[in-house]
Amino acid sequence: MGARDDSDEAYVVGLCDLVLGERALTQHTFDWLLGDPGAGGRRVRLPVDAYWPGHGLVVEYRELQHDRPVPHFDKPDRLTVSGVHRGEQRALYDARREVEIPAHGLRLVVVRPADLPADGRGRLRRSEKADLAALRKLLSHDGGRRASDEDRVVGAFRTWLLAEGWTPVDPTDRWTDLEAVRGDERLVCEAKGRTSDPGIDADTAYGQLLRRMTSQDPRTRYALVVPSSSVKAAERVPLHVRQLLRIDVYEVTDDGRVRRLHPAG
Repeated sequence: MGARDDSDEAYVVGLCDLVLGERALTQHTFDWLLGDPGAGGRRVRLPVDAYWPGHGLVVEYRELQHDRPVPHFDKPDRLTVSGVHRGEQRALYDARREVEIPAHGLRLVVVRPADLPADGRGRLRRSEKADLAALRKLLSHDGGRRASDEDRVVGAFRTWLLAEGWTPVDPTDRWTDLEAVRGDERLVCEAKGRTSDPGIDADTAYGQLLRRMTSQDPRTRYALVVPSSSVKAAERVPLHVRQLLRIDVYEVTDDGRVRRLHPAG
């Protein structure tokens, strides 16, 4: 463990602990994140580099071999259970993490050497002050890269809420996009902008809302707010399920109008 504890991965995870104020579960596994079946049909659990349960956050630190061929790590002459060499399997499993982790309501942040001061071989220079600043930005709710269309959706919905008599308040959960009250009612909102994969984004948003259902008060409702291009994906969850969970889907049109779809009863 000594060598691993001195690795760039361990260094990054340690700094993330400082930023988040929580100690990570390292090399954590989930029963839904599995590798390909081996000869006997058994599928092993794929570990993630670090998981912070209190933040619903997973961080993967991906060295250069995750993004470019490196024969020493790839073992191109040796096939894995996936029928490909280790480099191709690594890419396959990285892609699986990128789909499954958000689909199960967790946020995934990928950190690469290019995100921090590093040398030409991808070894971190370990400039702690600069690294902490970069990681704070990467770990922030929008990762410093929120798509402008998500800003548009949130802004339009906030304006609509105000017109409907709602008052935006500080969210109970700091990862919530928008939270508002009106009398005894409370609305917890997750918003998504235009995306190349609206299905995955919608599934992620539903998972995020499920994690925020900490109140049993029937006056607390939940909103999934999406652009017109994502309505079909958002409606894949059946209406009766949304009604049971008190989730309403709101559409924000390209010209900024807001429409509630099939109000949950």
